[in-house]
Amino acid sequence: MSIRETVQGETSVSETEIKKQVRPLYDETEIASRVEELAKEIGRTFEGDFMIVGVLKGCFVFVADLIRQFNRNGMPLEVEFIRLSSYGRDKESSGDVKLLSDLPEDIAGKQVLLVDDIVDTGLSLDYAVEHILKKGASQVKTCVLLDKPSRRANDFKADFIGFSIDDVFVVGYGIDYAGQYRSLPYIGIVD
Repeated sequence: MSIRETVQGETSVSETEIKKQVRPLYDETEIASRVEELAKEIGRTFEGDFMIVGVLKGCFVFVADLIRQFNRNGMPLEVEFIRLSSYGRDKESSGDVKLLSDLPEDIAGKQVLLVDDIVDTGLSLDYAVEHILKKGASQVKTCVLLDKPSRRANDFKADFIGFSIDDVFVVGYGIDYAGQYRSLPYIGIVD
């Protein structure tokens, strides 16, 4: 899940403010190239059909690009989403993961690729993997766009990682800051 921070009284952020506050970390070309590589790596790993389960909200852009890449590789897939919360309105994870929206479909016996935007503490993804296995999935592998290993609160390791990053606050490419910046086509560091 993305790190969320609420700024009281902030209702919108202008393009000028975005340019002042966000320093690019990965541009559109770097992201597209890495998503293409990830799709190939993942495709070689699964035997047979699998479905993607995205963790909302931050992963939606990543999932969209990933499934389009799978389709280009001749692998049209089923996609579902779950919604978790461990941050609430805070910058730091509370450590208490809550399921806000569950999978609408029976996944018993299916192979699942669980996709999220960022893994930092590892608590949310660890919870999601266990939840999906309890619902009867035959296998769950995980894919994250960004990994912050220095923030880990458990021994969780994603199976597929787009980029490993330092403990920096990032936005863009679906990841928000106070509900803003999701539409940026790149990933940037908030200064």
